[in-house]
Amino acid sequence: MIKQLKLVLILLLFSTMTMAQQNTYSISGTLTDASNGESLTEASISIKELPTKGTSSNFYGFYSISLPKGTYTVIYSYMGFDDTEVSITLNKETKKDIALKPAAAELEAVVLQGYTARKHIKSPLMGVTKISIKEIESVPVLFGEKDIIKTLQLMPGVKSAGEGSSGFYVRGGSADQNLILLDEAPVYNASHLMGFFSVFNSDALKNVKLYKGYIPPKFGGRLASVLEVQMKDGNNKELSASGGIGLISSKLTIESPIVKDKGSFIVSGRRTYADLFLKLSSKEELNKNTLYFYDLNLKGNYKIDAKNKIFVSGYFGRDVLRFDDAFGFDWGNLTGTIRYNHLFSNKLFSNTSFIYSDFDYKIDIGFGEQDIVIAAAIQDFNFKQDFNYYANEKNKLEFGANIIKHVFKPGSFENTIEGLNNSQLEDKHAVESAAYISNTQKITPNITASYGLRYSNFTQLGPGNISFYNTEGELEHKEYYDTNEVVVSYNGLAPRVSLAFVLNENSSIKTSYNKTYQYLHLMSNSNGDSPTDIWLPSSNNVKPQIGHQVALGYFRNFGKEDAYQFSAETYYKKMKNAVDYRTGAEITLNPTVESELLFGKGRAYGLELFVKKQKGKFTGWVSYTLAKTERQFEDINDNQWFAAKQDRTHDVSIVGSYRFNRRATLSANWVYYTGNAVTFPTGRYEIDGIWYNYYTDRNAGRMPDYHRLDLGFTWKNKNYKTITDALTGTEKNEKKKFESSWNLSVYNAYARENAYSISFEESESDPTKNVAIQTSLFKLVPSITYNFKF
Repeated sequence: MIKQLKLVLILLLFSTMTMAQQNTYSISGTLTDASNGESLTEASISIKELPTKGTSSNFYGFYSISLPKGTYTVIYSYMGFDDTEVSITLNKETKKDIALKPAAAELEAVVLQGYTARKHIKSPLMGVTKISIKEIESVPVLFGEKDIIKTLQLMPGVKSAGEGSSGFYVRGGSADQNLILLDEAPVYNASHLMGFFSVFNSDALKNVKLYKGYIPPKFGGRLASVLEVQMKDGNNKELSASGGIGLISSKLTIESPIVKDKGSFIVSGRRTYADLFLKLSSKEELNKNTLYFYDLNLKGNYKIDAKNKIFVSGYFGRDVLRFDDAFGFDWGNLTGTIRYNHLFSNKLFSNTSFIYSDFDYKIDIGFGEQDIVIAAAIQDFNFKQDFNYYANEKNKLEFGANIIKHVFKPGSFENTIEGLNNSQLEDKHAVESAAYISNTQKITPNITASYGLRYSNFTQLGPGNISFYNTEGELEHKEYYDTNEVVVSYNGLAPRVSLAFVLNENSSIKTSYNKTYQYLHLMSNSNGDSPTDIWLPSSNNVKPQIGHQVALGYFRNFGKEDAYQFSAETYYKKMKNAVDYRTGAEITLNPTVESELLFGKGRAYGLELFVKKQKGKFTGWVSYTLAKTERQFEDINDNQWFAAKQDRTHDVSIVGSYRFNRRATLSANWVYYTGNAVTFPTGRYEIDGIWYNYYTDRNAGRMPDYHRLDLGFTWKNKNYKTITDALTGTEKNEKKKFESSWNLSVYNAYARENAYSISFEESESDPTKNVAIQTSLFKLVPSITYNFKF
């Protein structure tokens, strides 16, 4: 069946590229925000005289649509902006750049207008979640820090990894099966402060999009999802600044033109300062401690001419934890992206990217004059070439290729202790490459499809002493490979297809199929994102994970002016070569860690319901997920299916925001989910007078169910002034240059003691019995933040 599907997709793609282009002309250009010059990604372009025709802008705001010769009214739409209508007489290739105006102050709530309100009905993509920065601002979170990942965790099919954690699971996948991209650069650990914050400073971001159903062929390397995060380009109209001062962190963002309307830059920084308060303590054991993180986002762009534009962006983030000279722990990400946009014609858009990504950690343990340092890292060097080709009014093609050089530094051990040797695990090297082609096609006025193919290859390279283990984890032999000598190579062709059947103007049915490959694997014993987790490549002992997912969904708008949006999606996913550990496995600084791994199968299936009110004073959504996630390993539970640690039967989120007026907004969210699957001891036994816990089935226990209520209130200081027209005497409101607001939030408003972990201790009265000890992190946590913008 898969082979036949691949053949059909290949034939469709090549037939599309050879279609005749007679008697048509294109309208193309770039869509921007009139207030600051930011490009508008995925803005809608529709034709009033041809309701079935339309397109959208790409990642950089570029659009193109081909139409027969004639006069048309073109409607440009984008969420939160006023629609713009332009009459165009099309008798030649036409370029039309459009600057959309943000909606008036009275409409500052997130709204969808016109064609945009029904875009998700007609789009062939399913299982796609797009969140605006305005929505993120209204959701109350821990310590009042706006967080895109915490907001995504309130969506159907996305599960939090635990209390306060930035780790997340998507449709049964593990945390490492999510590809997280910041301006195309992979982020290998997206958490600050052990997961209580994410690395994403919302003030520096423009767009956030999560693919969990149909994953476009341009993305690869992960089984569960792709989180695409785009930084702001910077204001190319005038100097502007924004920031916030909170209880534990502050941030500042500065944007400015380099050359007005041609180039701009943005610098955005954030830092916590809990350590500064510790220094005020009179106790020496406290004032010498350090605990903080910082972020720095940088981006610049310059429009060389009408056909060429360059972007340079980077992210630097670090966490630092130190207890005097006894213990130090720091970790962080560094990414850099250089992108070059070139317009070959009104129909062919090109983007060339050079990308660097680095994640590392270091642990420093002191013993007086002596110390131990443990470190590890992963580095990527990535080249990408992408093309968008607007073939005709019915077909939009994307194709390209990329190659990544991976360098894995699994661990080093250095010390100054006499008699203790230093050691370093051998670096691992690999090259990952891919080529893809995809098309979005309007087959009929009511049927639209996105389909394509991705071919990927992963090659393990020398130098190094390569160990070969049997299925029992026993060493068979070792071989030495020279630099760049091929150890093993894997490859595969991954078809992807998604179809939308429009039933009427307000409803549609969609279905999709994905095949995905994952060549990198995270070695972790934690529930969320731990900075000491180790990334391992596929190798002679570790095969790539392979996933297949099918999904079916119903989508509908209803209510006055499409005020409500509803969707119901069901999915089934199966996974091959899933990774787990042998009992008692040790992963840190273990040169034989591959011998500790087990390989098996996985499956996940579920139902996701979502209803959202997107207009009016009261907005918000309700999401519900009913799901099952299981694994099967020959050496675990007698080869019987068992619940994966991220298995949760029920997951509910209710989010609401009420805007009293321009200045006051009240928001709340309530979450409930079934406790994660865990392995608890089922008894105790004695050997030589020592009592040990006895374990039976893997993940047969459950953590207690989790629920909490968060509240938030935002008060905007008066950001407008009333002026009187000297001629007419009429009054109107004019926006001030300086804007500010106060945000008060309460996390876990009814102070429920949710379980963060459960440990077991020997009963003082009976050593044959265990006593469960529950650890809870947060009860009621209030916070206040002052935000400003000018």
